[in-house]
Amino acid sequence: MAKAEPTPIEILCRNAPFGAVPGALRTELAPVLRRVTLEANEVLFATGDPLKGLYLVETGALDIVTGGSEPVSRRGPGDMMGERGLLRDGTAQLTARAVEATQLILVPADWFLRLMDEVADVGQWFARARPVRNSDDGPYATGLTALQVSDLMAKTPITCAPDATITDVARLMRAHVISSVVVMEGARLEGIITSHDLTNKVLAEGLSGEIPVAQVMTRDPVTIAPTQLGLDALMKLAELGVNHLPVAQGGRVVGMIGKTDLFRQQAATASHMVADIASAGSAEDMAHVMERVPGLLAQLVRAGVKPHSITRRITDITDAITRRLLRLAETELGPAPVPYLWAACGSQGRREQTGISDQDNCIILDDAFESDKHDAYFSALAKYVSDGLDTCGFFYCPGDMMATNPRWRQPRRTWRNYFAGWIAQPDNQAQMLASVMFDLRPIAGETALFKDLQAEVLAAARKNSIFVAHMIANSLKHTVPLGLFRGFALIRSGEHKNTIDLKHSGVVPVVDLGRIYALLGELEVTGTRERIEAGREAGVVSESGSHDLLDAYDLIAETRLRHQAAQILRGEKPDNFMNPADMSDLERNHLRDAFMVIKTMQSAVGQSRGVLT
Repeated sequence: MAKAEPTPIEILCRNAPFGAVPGALRTELAPVLRRVTLEANEVLFATGDPLKGLYLVETGALDIVTGGSEPVSRRGPGDMMGERGLLRDGTAQLTARAVEATQLILVPADWFLRLMDEVADVGQWFARARPVRNSDDGPYATGLTALQVSDLMAKTPITCAPDATITDVARLMRAHVISSVVVMEGARLEGIITSHDLTNKVLAEGLSGEIPVAQVMTRDPVTIAPTQLGLDALMKLAELGVNHLPVAQGGRVVGMIGKTDLFRQQAATASHMVADIASAGSAEDMAHVMERVPGLLAQLVRAGVKPHSITRRITDITDAITRRLLRLAETELGPAPVPYLWAACGSQGRREQTGISDQDNCIILDDAFESDKHDAYFSALAKYVSDGLDTCGFFYCPGDMMATNPRWRQPRRTWRNYFAGWIAQPDNQAQMLASVMFDLRPIAGETALFKDLQAEVLAAARKNSIFVAHMIANSLKHTVPLGLFRGFALIRSGEHKNTIDLKHSGVVPVVDLGRIYALLGELEVTGTRERIEAGREAGVVSESGSHDLLDAYDLIAETRLRHQAAQILRGEKPDNFMNPADMSDLERNHLRDAFMVIKTMQSAVGQSRGVLT
């Protein structure tokens, strides 16, 4: 007797996550499922079409197409399609075309949504297809890397006039239980007077309490914007060696922030590390602080902190080390002979560092720089800082893209010529250099040297269609590790055989896309997440595309950080190579979907901009 053909409900429930659908619900679901058959080249749905439901491929194969006619992926037996569109606006995000005679099982849209709500495993499986707004809702969300200065400052600073007496100020401090007063001339900030000043500049010097505040106040104090992070305020206080900062916006004082305010709210270990670094006396002292970074990374991952918040915290530590090394170098070498700016590129420039990083940095010098007179100083400065960074675990750049290389220690006019040359002659080396340098971010020094440079470069680059096409083509060389069907394309030999490189095959393709969006939109932000979001606002990338890409980026970054955290907890050195066999079916499914999104977005940008081949 011939064996009966499996019913649609039986086939559906053989595939995760539908095996978790309970018996009673299966009985209800069975009659509403139906089979859909397609001939070769027949379209199942096109981009923008209303979706009838979730499709499970039973036999055959379909090409997934976006933008033009070239397929970006292929779906075969066991693959599902349509969930993203159903959980967004109900329309197809891509086009699906049968490669051969194909049969699918359709789960009607209302039933798919019902299963999402009523069956926990189904809901969890498809949860990443839901559009979400990212938020750092882990237990460190109230830390100094999440809270702005406006959240922490005293919003009604106590003020006095320059001609107020010291006695008047002392009484103000006593009455309001404060240790600093802002000195104002009308709406203009003139200075700041603190209890420390009263002790050291008045009492210790035997001065009268009737002298005016203007005689002993700190004039033209450094201010901080209310939109900066609490961690930025802590770093600035430590670097200046002061306890209070006026908070100013648009030339108007809107608050006061002090170390007490920050320490009261200081929740993240990263903040303590930055404070320790700011007072360190040597690179060796900072290296001891850096020994706590792996534990910090593992702690933040376990706490559920979002990947972009984790990488921002790690990068803040690197920034603090760099600034402290520069300060120590200037103490040893003396003041710089001409103004300079130390800038970071690569992952530090984008604020996307993890537990593994090399150095990528440069120096932009004032155009008054003369090599014969001044380069010996800056060569020594660069060596001091780069050696110190190496001591702290940031190994020397294999490509020698560091300020110790005279090529990357040049006056501003030379930097402008560099970019102009790369844009005019976009060969492979120029593409590589431009890609790295587009991520430049000022770390310390004369920020005016960077002002307008990035905007000029982006505007010039965007106008050169050949350069743009080369940049896009170069970015598409970083492909995601997807096979034609359900498997991953693994590394085939060597030390990392049978693994996926989550950095170069996962994170880097998204970084490249973010850089392209910044170029097309002339966007001056350097972070990948910020570039995608700004690209959406500028109309460079679609609303749905940007959300999908951010979801994919977060998933891959989160997987990478979890992998590194697990290695750290096992006492191993963290790396970027993960074996998919170590993941659950759910994790592998989500990772495949994330790679699919990236491949789709790469195809879209390539087809829409006429990439050179």
